[in-house]
Amino acid sequence: MTRTGRVRAAAGAEWRSFVRRRTAVFFTFFFPVILIVIFGALVRTDPTGGGLFAEPPAYYVPGYLATVVLFTPLSRLGSEVARHREDNRFEKLATTPLSRGEWLLAQTAVNAAIIGIASLLILALVVALTGAEIAFSALLVPYVLVGVVCFCGVGALLGSYTDSRDGAVAASNALGLPLLFLSETFVPLSQLPGWFGPVVNLSPLTYFARGVRAATYPAAGTPAVAGVDPVLANLAVLSALAVIAFALGARSIPRTD
Repeated sequence: MTRTGRVRAAAGAEWRSFVRRRTAVFFTFFFPVILIVIFGALVRTDPTGGGLFAEPPAYYVPGYLATVVLFTPLSRLGSEVARHREDNRFEKLATTPLSRGEWLLAQTAVNAAIIGIASLLILALVVALTGAEIAFSALLVPYVLVGVVCFCGVGALLGSYTDSRDGAVAASNALGLPLLFLSETFVPLSQLPGWFGPVVNLSPLTYFARGVRAATYPAAGTPAVAGVDPVLANLAVLSALAVIAFALGARSIPRTD
């Protein structure tokens, strides 16, 4: 069997496993919907022009998309790798032609499909519930795909170095929650302490948020990077980080445990 065939077979098996778990399917799509309803439809723009959610609804589109691009890969890959370790499945994997990188690629492909569907749902709900006026850019597709690759790699790292599935889920939440709100998603950089600015640049999610915002809401005035269009520049940075994260994640997956 070719490498493509191995990855396709592994991805197909993982997809069937996912759709059979109805609770997992429900909450994968339920969480971002609830977030949009609460923060987009109920907690509306502050009419005084200050505080949280004081920007137009379109400003927060990257934050809503980030809920699935960030949390779904972290939690699913973290718990999946930890589950394979607990059940000694990597020992069985080592006896097959499927490599660790191919296994992670198959998992990433399934997550990309799930998150792609969720992203379409999120965009539709944001427009319907908040009245956001957003520009639909074709570059949203590579942003979502590259973001998924990046955080699947990080999720694999968490699952490889935590001691249990519960530990992997806890670690993904502990990492994901600060990143979600401190990566120029829901909280503008102007509302954070001045010394925190350089820290924001360390988060891969920051480049996702900046690029998606530049693509969907040009009025936000996202600055160019070294004279390069912010949509392309932030995608380039995110792509480089995704390659590194995926490589480290594949390398961290144990051959046996």
